[in-house]
Amino acid sequence: MIQLALRMYHVPDDIQVMLDDYFSGFRMRFSTISYTTDWINLKIGIAMGCTISPILFVMTMEVILKAAEDSAGPSNLGGSCYMPPLKAFMDDTTITCSKEDETAEC
Repeated sequence: MIQLALRMYHVPDDIQVMLDDYFSGFRMRFSTISYTTDWINLKIGIAMGCTISPILFVMTMEVILKAAEDSAGPSNLGGSCYMPPLKAFMDDTTITCSKEDETAEC
């Protein structure tokens, strides 16, 4: 999803490769007084505390929200009042529908 977001926002190919290499290189291991595990490759999306991570997170969430918005129409609240189908802040998202039977489609 991150790679899709980078392409969608026209991030240059060399930057995409650099970010992919950076995020695919995370490893960890555990140590106790008597034992240390082998290195384990982590399968993660973005790293907490990394400067670029909030930007990548927002870009990726925007891709998801745009896709959801395209499949959900505005909610009719009555009296010519319509509400956008999506309300989002960071990773909190609310999808609204006009009728209960539309919820399966949203």
